Amino acid sequence: MKTLKLIFLLLLIFIAGCESSSQFNDEIPMRELTRSEKQLVASADNFALKIFKNIAENESGKNVFISPLSISMALGMTLNGAEGSTYEAMRNTLSLSGITQQEINESYQSLIQLLTKIDSKVIMQIANSIWYRNTIPVKPDFIETNKKYFNAVINPMNFNDPATVNTINNWVKESTNGKIDKIVEQIDPQTIMYLINAIYFKGSWQYQFDKNKTADDFFKKESGSLVPCKMMNLETDFYTSSNDTFTILDLPYGKGNFSMTILLPAKDKQLKDVVNNLNTTVWNSSINSLSKVKKQLYMPKFKVEYKIKLNETLKVLGMEIAFDPYNANFKKIYEGALNAYISDVDHKTFVDVNEEGTEAAAVTSVTVGVTSILDSVIRLDRPFIFVIREKNSNCILFIGKLEDPS
Repeated sequence: MKTLKLIFLLLLIFIAGCESSSQFNDEIPMRELTRSEKQLVASADNFALKIFKNIAENESGKNVFISPLSISMALGMTLNGAEGSTYEAMRNTLSLSGITQQEINESYQSLIQLLTKIDSKVIMQIANSIWYRNTIPVKPDFIETNKKYFNAVINPMNFNDPATVNTINNWVKESTNGKIDKIVEQIDPQTIMYLINAIYFKGSWQYQFDKNKTADDFFKKESGSLVPCKMMNLETDFYTSSNDTFTILDLPYGKGNFSMTILLPAKDKQLKDVVNNLNTTVWNSSINSLSKVKKQLYMPKFKVEYKIKLNETLKVLGMEIAFDPYNANFKKIYEGALNAYISDVDHKTFVDVNEEGTEAAAVTSVTVGVTSILDSVIRLDRPFIFVIREKNSNCILFIGKLEDPS
């Protein structure tokens, strides 16, 4: 269901749940965001649109559902361990330039509190954890910073014990209310740390669909083919607006602090036209243009499970150095004989949209590894010793060293 991509995008973007919805419901108790919080929200929205556009372009014809909030929080914890050009590359990719590290941490801390407590009728849970190899001397400042600002649970573990995988995945399952049951398949010998964010969201529509009105229908894909679906329908006052590229529609949850914002391509447009046109300016302008109009809405029920490895996407967005085994700089996490780098960023999501509301979950895992002593590439480009021996007796026949091959 290619046309559903943009429905999925906007479920967990900060601004739909924070600032924008306040203009549609006078009863929403909102506090004024600090300057740093406003910068963080704006940065997060910019990052959300950038990463979605990249993924959508590479996942043509496929459903896509990501949580930019989960991705940015997992990387935000990791950012506390970066230095030099690695730090700058990560901060720029997350669109956090112009904000100090202290302001970044404080804003994440207050945003977690705001999002999880703002609407008593919506369940919004955010959990962070750090799991590290218990034989590695992790920097205490890195651990304490993430405990303080991200409320991260810290778990030194025996990564050589197969049971550790189950322990990590059980935390993931519990933190997503059973909707995502695992993020780690096995622990590589070079892995020293996992930084994991988990989000669980459950919200009932402010105006619920009548189950008795849900009927069999068809969904038309961009190829023109029809696929059967269960179509819900509801007639009420919606906040909506249209431009030359798409129609935007806001569906509030609970008290109205959270909402699902839908962007439907205009009749003569395709989904790619909306994706290409979407940026923070267009997004903010569209949100500000919403006005209340009575509409009859037909919307399919759907359930999606999605997973993606974000390594290549984040490299394209500017974080390539963080994945470089030899040039990444995470000395604020660990400083030893081997160099630490991000080996993987894995992301899994779940969403179920029905007559009552929406249930969604996301997990992002940042895996930190170290360069292997047994590297996959061996370059004999510096002096070395060489031996000729008899293998059965292990008798050394010749031994030497090469310092100049010319």
